[in-house]
Amino acid sequence: MELPHILLIGKIGQVGWELRRTLAPMARVTCVDFPEIDLTSSDSIRRWVREARPNIVINAAAYTAVDKAETELDKAMKINGVAPGILAEEAKKLGALLVHYSTDYIFDGTKTEPYVEPDAPNPLSAYGRTKLAGDEAVRAIGGAHLIFRLCWVYGARGQNFMLTMMRLAREREKLRVVGDQVGCPTWSRMIAETTTLALKQVVAAPDPAAFTGTYHLASSGVTSWHGFADAIIKLMAAGGKKCTQVEAITTAEYPTPTKRPAYSVLSCDKLERVFGLRLPHWEDSLKQVLET
Repeated sequence: MELPHILLIGKIGQVGWELRRTLAPMARVTCVDFPEIDLTSSDSIRRWVREARPNIVINAAAYTAVDKAETELDKAMKINGVAPGILAEEAKKLGALLVHYSTDYIFDGTKTEPYVEPDAPNPLSAYGRTKLAGDEAVRAIGGAHLIFRLCWVYGARGQNFMLTMMRLAREREKLRVVGDQVGCPTWSRMIAETTTLALKQVVAAPDPAAFTGTYHLASSGVTSWHGFADAIIKLMAAGGKKCTQVEAITTAEYPTPTKRPAYSVLSCDKLERVFGLRLPHWEDSLKQVLET
C-alpha cells in the first residue's frame, strides 16, 4: 500500500516541528513554512496545495502572538481566520483530509467544569476571535476535516511559557505568576504523537470522512499558571537556577493587552471515545520534557 502524501504547513512551529518526526514513518511528508508559503496570500496557499496534491493537509501554522493580535488584527485574521478556509476549499477539491489546530481561547472561561466540543464559543480576545473564524470557515466548506482544540501548548523549542519561566528562573530569585487562571499544559510532542495515531486510524478506515469533526486534545490534569511555573522551577536542575520562590498573584496584578479566559480546562472524552487516545497527566509530560 502506498504511503499517504501529507502537506505539513508550519514546519518550524512548536507542533509542526514535532509532527515532522512523528509523521515520517507513516507518510511522505512535504514540509513548508513562511516565507516559502505566505498564509496572508490566497494565491500562495492555493499554489502550494495544487502543486503538492496531498492526501492530507495539516495546518500547524498560526498567528500566535496573543497580545499583538489586538493591534495586528488584519494580519491575524488573514492567517488564523481566512487561510484555514482556503486550505479547506483546496483540500476538498482534491478529496484530501484537512487537519487544523484550534485553541481554548475561543471560550470565555466562565464555566466551572471542563469544556466539551459543542459548548458555545465566546472569545474574549482578537486572537480568540480570529481562531474561531478559522474553525467556522473549515466547517462551512464541508470537506473531510479534523479540528484539534489545544490548550497551553509548550515544548523544548520555540517561544512558550515553560522556556520563559526557565529563563527567568536563571535570572531572578523570585517569580510572580498568575494563580487564578487554570488550564491543561500540553506538550507539543504529545500533540504531534496523538495527531499521528489518530491519522493512522483515519487512513486505515473504510470511510475516513466518518471521523470529521472537532476534538479537544489536551493533557490530563489541571493546574494554574502559578502551579505550572512552580513545577517547572522545582524540576529544573539546582545548579542552573537562582529562583527559590514562586509567588501566586491575581490576573488584576498582571495586566496584559489581552483578556484571557480564567478557566481553560478541556474535556477530552470525545477523543478517547472515538480514537481510544488519552494524553498523559501534564506533570508526567513536563518531567519528560525536562529530561530530554
